[in-house]
Amino acid sequence: MSPIKPRPPLRIGILGCAHIARQFSRDVASSEQARVVAVASRNADTAAAFALDQGIDRHYGSYEALLSDDEIDAVYVPLPNSLHAEWAIKAAEAGKHVLCEKPLAVRRDEAAAMFDAARRHGVMLLEAYPYYFQPQTGAMLDLLRQGAIGSVRSIQASFGFTLASPQGNIRMNPELGGGALLDAGSYPLSLIRLVMGCAPQRVRADASWAESGVDMSLMATLYYADGARAQLSCAMDTANHRLAHIVGTQGAITTEFLNHTSANAGDHPFGYLPSQLRLRRGTAQAIAFEDVRSDTGSGFRFAVEAFAKVIAERDFDAIDRAAEASLDNMATLEAVAQSAREGRAFDIEKR
Repeated sequence: MSPIKPRPPLRIGILGCAHIARQFSRDVASSEQARVVAVASRNADTAAAFALDQGIDRHYGSYEALLSDDEIDAVYVPLPNSLHAEWAIKAAEAGKHVLCEKPLAVRRDEAAAMFDAARRHGVMLLEAYPYYFQPQTGAMLDLLRQGAIGSVRSIQASFGFTLASPQGNIRMNPELGGGALLDAGSYPLSLIRLVMGCAPQRVRADASWAESGVDMSLMATLYYADGARAQLSCAMDTANHRLAHIVGTQGAITTEFLNHTSANAGDHPFGYLPSQLRLRRGTAQAIAFEDVRSDTGSGFRFAVEAFAKVIAERDFDAIDRAAEASLDNMATLEAVAQSAREGRAFDIEKR
């Protein structure tokens, strides 16, 4: 019997040289299943400096030039939110698979057009929430599927941070898809969708607004058909915090759902920390929470390797399930934003 040959690594090009692109390139460098082979910027010197610093073979002074490279299988899109749809569609039209930073787009119709383009051109599009691909998230989902906490009745999920220098930051620009909801709130919302398995029926939100017109902080309640509820909060003017509390009929789970994790605090070269996942089996307060341990590492690397696997196996069913969640998230984000602007509840449109 012949030995199974390892599949060649997925060859990735990066569109843009933002800080997150640097983190992505650094963390993926150790993977045997994917390799960053090119980077592009609208400034050729910026792309050349990025490539030299990251040890990347090729660099381009335009995104179009990278998309014309036949030796690239897929692209990673870390551009401002308002540019995701345009360049994901152009990448699909160039025959490239697309791993796109969250949020996938700024509107649901943009996200739908992105998936339509990917399907028409036979490529895969996946929204990149690094925590999705952490082994800890898999462990959480296993517990929920096993009924460890019974039927989920409520979720509270939050993520916030402080913008050290808000002036000039793209998160403060509404035309670039800025604001706390899209940048931070998309994380707890995505976790809520992951746990609930569907979009809510109705939302009600309140926000605090910056002079530029973006939301600096927001809280929302999500109402589900079976009577369950979820609450999300997000902010760009608070201490860094990230936590979810999931309550069922027979127990509870708490998690920090971090993007990048390490086994111990204080000894990781990039400052990654342990991510809490705790489980209480039962309804009594006297029952102690159990710590649930999982493998740790970079969410970027976990995401890229999962993407490489579904591409190699042509697992379009997995991509379709992820697409459904992404479209639900975009519809919910739209409704939450509209509710916060108009000060009233909004129903999620059925599509």
